[in-house]
Amino acid sequence: MSDSEEPVTPVELFFDLVFVFAFVQVTTFLAGDLTWIGVARAVALLAVLWWGWVCYTWLTDAISTEENVPERVAIYAATAGMFIVALAVPTAFEDGALLFGIAYFVVRGLHVALYATAATPETRDAIFRLAPGFLGGPILLVVASFLDGPLQGVLWILALVIDYGVAYVRGVAGFQIHAEHFVERHRDIVIIALGESVLAMGLGLGDDLLVLPPESIIAAFLGIVLAAALAWLYFDYVTLGMEANLVAADQSERAKMARDTYSYLHFPIVVGIIFVAFGLKKVVADPQVSLEVIPAVALCGGGAIYLLGDVACRLRDVGTVSKPRLVVALVACAIIPVILQVPSIVALAGVLVLFVALAVFETIYSANRRSIRGM
Repeated sequence: MSDSEEPVTPVELFFDLVFVFAFVQVTTFLAGDLTWIGVARAVALLAVLWWGWVCYTWLTDAISTEENVPERVAIYAATAGMFIVALAVPTAFEDGALLFGIAYFVVRGLHVALYATAATPETRDAIFRLAPGFLGGPILLVVASFLDGPLQGVLWILALVIDYGVAYVRGVAGFQIHAEHFVERHRDIVIIALGESVLAMGLGLGDDLLVLPPESIIAAFLGIVLAAALAWLYFDYVTLGMEANLVAADQSERAKMARDTYSYLHFPIVVGIIFVAFGLKKVVADPQVSLEVIPAVALCGGGAIYLLGDVACRLRDVGTVSKPRLVVALVACAIIPVILQVPSIVALAGVLVLFVALAVFETIYSANRRSIRGM
């Protein structure tokens, strides 16, 4: 890291801790509503949580949270607010909808207020340009809390479109990105998502951890290896090239790359990991029984979404497609009918072989994987 780049601070890491719990809450929500509507709602919840994290990542990249006490206090307040949001996740479309909406609006309001008071004039003008969308989307979530059924879903979709879309439509000119720090923040959140897979497997084992069936132990071991393979594919291969490209870009293009490659296209990467974690939870809970459709889709499709997020990042940065990752993503989806017919531990082993083989192939094949074009 260059001298001009500040390391990730304890304040930022403390903020990230909330998302360990928040991601677990989403898998808990999905386990309680194992329907396709439940899947759609789980994705919507992840989208809201992700964008909240993204907004504060841009904020803490622009201001110092260690040197300035008021800013540090504000981030801690936002952390508390995001914890309330996470607590309300399981009931975000029912009795806890109003609490979820109000807490999230407060978190996002603090974000805009802190940007407006602590950032440079150029960045302050940029955030004022985006503020109507950044606040309008969360307001719609509050309104949606008073509704139910399809109309509630429509308002959620509209809120997300406005919140995500304003940065694309109105642009990110005026934001100054510190490349190494920005990349490190996204490494942190990927680690947190991967950590959720470990927690999911632990929760899947149930309360009686003194008596562990051998097949559950084997399933947990295979799950850890799969999580390690996902980490290998990201940290040893993709992120290095993306960081080099971000560092090399001028400030104007760097802000656009930060928005597209990280704020937008890292979302499917995180979603894929969370879905794989949900699948692992189901496998560890009952390794000898075949997975139901949605957990099977989560395990295989989540891995595919993860790889497609990587492919999209590469396409955005260098204009090329990783054929091995695209092929493995398609194969992961194609084997779902087979996965449904075999014990879940066998299904997990099959998915594991697929991803480990990809990691081995890329490691051997790409001698220059640590170069700018090594993605």
